[in-house]
Amino acid sequence: MPGQTVSMEEPVCLIENDSDGKLHVVRSALDILDQIDQHVVVVAVAGLYRTGKSYLMNKLAGKRRGFALGATIQSKTKGIWMWCVPHPVKADHTLVLLDTEGLGDVEKGDEKHDNWIFSLAVLLSSTLVYNSMGTIDNNALEKLHYVTELTEHIKVKADQQGEEESSEYLRYFPSFVWTVRDFTLTLEVNGRSITANEYLENALKLRTGSSKKDQLYNLPRSCLRNYFSPRWCFVFDRPANTVNMKRMEELNDNDLEPLFVEQAKRFCDHIYTEAKTKSLKHGLSVTGRLLGNLAEAYVSAIRCGQIPCLDNAVVALAQIENSNAIVKARTHYQREMASWVAYPTETQEELSEVHSLVEKEAVAMFMNSSFKDEDQQYQLELMKVLQEEYEKICERNYMESKKACESKIERIFAPMEEKLKDGSYMTPGGYKEYCHDQKLSISEYRSEGGRGVKAEEVLKEYLERKDSIGYAIMSADKSLTDADQRAKAEEAKREASERETRAMEEKLAVQERLILDQQRTYEENMNQLSERMERDSKNALEEHDRVLQARLKEQNDLLQQGFNDKAREMQREIDNLKGLKAQEEENKPSFMRSALDNIGTAAAMFLPGIIPKIAGVGLKFFSKLF
Repeated sequence: MPGQTVSMEEPVCLIENDSDGKLHVVRSALDILDQIDQHVVVVAVAGLYRTGKSYLMNKLAGKRRGFALGATIQSKTKGIWMWCVPHPVKADHTLVLLDTEGLGDVEKGDEKHDNWIFSLAVLLSSTLVYNSMGTIDNNALEKLHYVTELTEHIKVKADQQGEEESSEYLRYFPSFVWTVRDFTLTLEVNGRSITANEYLENALKLRTGSSKKDQLYNLPRSCLRNYFSPRWCFVFDRPANTVNMKRMEELNDNDLEPLFVEQAKRFCDHIYTEAKTKSLKHGLSVTGRLLGNLAEAYVSAIRCGQIPCLDNAVVALAQIENSNAIVKARTHYQREMASWVAYPTETQEELSEVHSLVEKEAVAMFMNSSFKDEDQQYQLELMKVLQEEYEKICERNYMESKKACESKIERIFAPMEEKLKDGSYMTPGGYKEYCHDQKLSISEYRSEGGRGVKAEEVLKEYLERKDSIGYAIMSADKSLTDADQRAKAEEAKREASERETRAMEEKLAVQERLILDQQRTYEENMNQLSERMERDSKNALEEHDRVLQARLKEQNDLLQQGFNDKAREMQREIDNLKGLKAQEEENKPSFMRSALDNIGTAAAMFLPGIIPKIAGVGLKFFSKLF
């Protein structure tokens, strides 16, 4: 079931300063994100003010205008602006572009504010684009001091003791793209041509010295290497002459330098194909609605003077999203059942088949929206909720069947009722006529459709009310001998017993089908839970491998650069990652068995039919409906 998305005509402000100077999330922007059930690829751009960040975002949106470019030395973008567009490459994904306020604005002069803007760009994006001018030299890296302070503004665990390993941040932090504007150098080292990516990695090489100057030199480089992987670099020539640079929003590609146009296209193509879906720890994919909740959680922490905690945000959002997932699944079930079920259904099986299909969709909808459902608390709640909804539908089906049957009986048996009123049967031979008319009416009643699941029970109850009248007619019929009356009485008893049997068989067929429905509900939930756990486990292992490979690459780079001590220190982190992976793979089968067992045991509380040995309880449970 592909999710919903929106296509915005222009950007809106997502995060801004209120009158007190504190950051807050704009409600109208959250309303837009709330509509996006699709997974999102979130690309945020950050960098010093007046470096052309907004132009890149407009290119990614496929528009010339959108994010304000400006042509003066004043920064145009304030706070964080958002533009949601259908992803050009990834089906059923939305591309969310975040343009951040320029860092280092001399008019603003608020370093703390800049740090929070940069931190939020890191927290919300799946790819972070850092935009700068000129070259990647020591001066450019010193200006990127925000990255060295990330651990002061972001923590992974609520019970953090001391410094956290960089691998923990790697699980959450986005990939990194450094875009260098107005680049005039030749990509060459020692007479050898290099790529832009090699240019970046060469700029991030560490110094082997231990002086304070060396430490300051290495600090931003170490942070970029430790917290962001993978990393890419793109260099851009100057797009146009000075005059045209002031009216970039008015220019099309034909007015720009051909090389710049080609470079911009390569950058956009890279983002479209390489930028990943925004995810949380263990590879849990983020939707637009969840992104909005994330923004609220992080900004709320900042407003309260706290450091945003990634694990706490996940726990808090899991409660919100899982509750919403139940509501969404329930609403879907109610809407679809109301659309497809025509009351009364001829058989319980007919109703059951519709229920089966719609319930499967509702469970899948829940599975796609929920995450971190520890102990399957929310899935169990969903099972209970859908079971209650089904019981209501069964109850209505019963009532509608009863009404339909009573209406048919009133119409079909009306001629007999008239004869009873005028005494037509209270004559010699009247009982034979009465029995003949009754059999014809019963036959006509049973031949009609639209009676539903209570056809025999309603008929039985009606005829039981007429038993005394039948015996009175038989007693008054002077054409019957005593032997005839005894024979007729026995025949009436046999027919009543047959109707009782048919009504009971009808009732048992409904109840047995309901028990089968419970078993199928249980199996469907278990199948989808198993698939979800397999998928989550695969995502977690892929994330683990990504972090492990990044650490191994960094260790290899350190060895090549002569940092043997640092490489040995990193080995402990690598060993820990390998150990955690092995432990997860070893515990996976028992964990899945335990989860399935737990949900099965808990489900038996409100789905007694899933336990064969207490099937009688299931029959008793549903007997209240009939």
